[in-house]
Amino acid sequence: MTSDTTTAARIPKTELRTALDKVAAGAGSAQFLMAGIVKLLHEQLRNYNWVGFYMLEHGANPPMLALGPFQGAMTPHTRIPLDQGICGAAAASGATVVVDDVNADPRYLACSLETKSEIVVPVFVDGKVVGELDIDSHAAAAFGEEDRKLCEHAAALVGSWLERHS
Repeated sequence: MTSDTTTAARIPKTELRTALDKVAAGAGSAQFLMAGIVKLLHEQLRNYNWVGFYMLEHGANPPMLALGPFQGAMTPHTRIPLDQGICGAAAASGATVVVDDVNADPRYLACSLETKSEIVVPVFVDGKVVGELDIDSHAAAAFGEEDRKLCEHAAALVGSWLERHS
């Protein structure tokens, strides 16, 4: 998306959790839910320059993350092995990873020269990682505790939807 979204009316960050819950309540499919989440986060949060989901491919050997719904520039990383990148690290460890300076992290798989920081949050179904929410920012150290909680809530909504519908 272009920078014209920065002038659009924005939902206060404190109200985004409720907006995400509304997206989840109306979701008819996991794809629709993920697409709604990435659209909302990308449009409403100025520092969320690339927002997308990667989901584990069933039966892939080695285990592989496949790009799902996203907002932002196209990425060359449409499939990521679990042993590569910050995305792979988050999925393999099952823990949220926040990187304040991607240029200082050797795990970073460069997608854009503009990216300065990244947050990756695993999506769980029945206690197992099935995917993740990945967000890049053009600002260094863009993701604080409030962002972590918001992103973890968004990822949990997808996990809960998948648990209820599988």
